[in-house]
Amino acid sequence: MSPARLRGSWSRRRSRARDRSRTLTPTARVLRLRRRISLLFALTSAVGLVAMAVLAVRSDSGRWREQLDHTMDADTSWALGLLETDADGQLVLDVLADSVDTACPPLTVLLVDGDDPAALTVEHAPAKPCLTVSRAVVLEAGRAAVRADGVRAFDGRTTDGDPVRVFAQPFYAPEAADDAGPQGVLVTLADATAQRDDHRRLVWLVTGGCVVLVLLSAGVGHVLSGRAVRPALAALDRQEAFLADAAHDLRTPAASLRTLAETALRGETDGADVHRRTLRLAEGMGRLVDGLLTRARLMSGTAAVARQPLRLDQLVEAVAEEAVEASSEGHRVRVEAEETVVVADPDLVRRAVGNLLDNALAHGHAPGVPADVLVAVARDGTLTVEDAGPGLPPEVAGALFERFRSGSGSTGLGLSIASWVAHAHGGTLTAGRGARGGARFVLRLPSPD
Repeated sequence: MSPARLRGSWSRRRSRARDRSRTLTPTARVLRLRRRISLLFALTSAVGLVAMAVLAVRSDSGRWREQLDHTMDADTSWALGLLETDADGQLVLDVLADSVDTACPPLTVLLVDGDDPAALTVEHAPAKPCLTVSRAVVLEAGRAAVRADGVRAFDGRTTDGDPVRVFAQPFYAPEAADDAGPQGVLVTLADATAQRDDHRRLVWLVTGGCVVLVLLSAGVGHVLSGRAVRPALAALDRQEAFLADAAHDLRTPAASLRTLAETALRGETDGADVHRRTLRLAEGMGRLVDGLLTRARLMSGTAAVARQPLRLDQLVEAVAEEAVEASSEGHRVRVEAEETVVVADPDLVRRAVGNLLDNALAHGHAPGVPADVLVAVARDGTLTVEDAGPGLPPEVAGALFERFRSGSGSTGLGLSIASWVAHAHGGTLTAGRGARGGARFVLRLPSPD
C-alpha cells in the first residue's frame, strides 16, 4: 500500500474515532473515564507488584545458590588442606583419599597439564559418586576456574537430569611464584533438587499472590473511581433535572404567548387585552426563570447563604402584603406574628415564604372561591402557612417537595425551592393537614443563641 493510502486510511480511522467520541453522552463519557481510571489503577498496581515479585524471586534464587556455594567452599577449602606434595613437587593424594569420603560430596582433582590452562587431566575422581555428571561438565568447571584464576560456580545437571551446583576452586604449588598459575583445580558438586523445588514453590506462590492482588486492586480501583466520578454524575443529573424543569415550566407559557400572538394577528382580540395578558405571561415566565436559577444554584451549592440576624415577623408581613396586592381575585391573607429573630439569608427566606404563600393562594381554595390563608410566626422561628382548601392529595403527599409535584398540575418548583432554603439553613419544611381541612406547611429556621 502506498504512503498516501496509508495516510488516508489512518485519517479515516481517526475521523471515525472522533465521531464515536462525539456521539457519547456526557454520562457515557464519565463512565468511560471511570473504566479508564480503574484500568490505570490496576495496571499501576500490576507493574508495582510484578517488579516486587521479580525482585523477590531473584533474591531467593541468589540466596539458595550462595548457601550452596558457601557450603561447597568450606568443603573444598578443608579438602585442599589435605593435599600434599613429595620431594619432587608431585601431588600426593593419599591423605585426601584416606581422610575424606570423596563419594559424597564428590570431589574431583584436576591437574593443569603443561602451560596450556585448557589442558586438564583428571588426577583423582570418586569411584561411585552420589552425584554423577559428565566428564565434560567437570573439565569445563576446571577450565573456568583456571582462566579466572579464582573460584567459579554455576548450575548443571546430572546424567539423570537432576539439578546440581558445580563448584571449582583452584590450588597452587607450595613454592610457586606469585605470578604462577594454578597447579590444579578441585571440583565438587551439591544436590540442588530441594532448593530448586522450594524456589519453584515460591515462584508459584508469588505469581498467584500477584494475580490475586492485581484483581483485588482492580476491584478497589473500580470502587474508588466510582466514588471519584460520583460528584460528576450527580452534577450531570442536576443539570439534566434543571434542563427538564426549564423545558417543562417554559413550554406552557411559551405556547400561550404563541397562541395569544396568533389571535392578535387575526384581530380576534382587543389590543389592550392582548397587552395585559402578554404582560402577565412575561411576568410569570420571569418568575419561573428566576425560580429555576435559584433552585439550580441551591442544588449545585453555588448560592452562598449569607446568614445574619433577621426579623422574621416583619419579613412575613411584607411578603404577605405584596402577595395580596399582586392578586386580583380577592384572596385574603391573615398574619399572626410575634416578634421573632432568626439567623438566615433575607433573600432566600423571602423567596421561600413567597413560594409558600403563592402555593397557598393558588391551590388552597375551591374553584371560584377566594383563598383564606393564615400565616403565623412563633418566637422559636417557626412559620406556619395554612389554607382552607381541599388539602393535600394522597398521591403527592409523600413527594411534595420534589420537582414536578404539586396539588393542581403545576411543577411544584416553589415548594422544592422552599425545602432547599430550609435545609440550607439547617431547618426543616414539613407539610400536613390543617385544622380547617386544608394544607398546612411548617417552616422552621434556626434562632440566634
